[in-house]
Amino acid sequence: MGFFSDFKASLMKGDVLSLATAVVIGAAFGKIVSSAVDDVIMPIVGLITGGIDFTQKFITLDGNSYADLAAAQTAGAAVITYGNLVQATINFVIIAFFVFVILRAAEKARKKEEVAIVAAAPAGPTQEELLIQIRDLLKK
Repeated sequence: MGFFSDFKASLMKGDVLSLATAVVIGAAFGKIVSSAVDDVIMPIVGLITGGIDFTQKFITLDGNSYADLAAAQTAGAAVITYGNLVQATINFVIIAFFVFVILRAAEKARKKEEVAIVAAAPAGPTQEELLIQIRDLLKK
């Protein structure tokens, strides 16, 4: 086989297609979660914390005081933007919670499906019944 036919065969494997599908769905899910965090949850967190914008929290390393982060960056000051870390941590916790809720719901749905499949399957003979049948066949 040639290089391109090998490459095509590799791409057509089920695992690669499943992975590609998962990446696309993950990107779309990321946008939904980001919107939920930015547009719904963070305003509530801001209300609870008194309107604090975490992304504007910083420490200057040159010892000077600046009105805001943009002024410090314009002045070329070295800054530690710890607020971005706080914001990213809050986003991570919220996203992890969303993923947990979705995985939990999927697991419950999978269990219900398994129960339905087991209930629909006809019950076979018990071990004792099989042994009795074997014994009866041996007697004949």
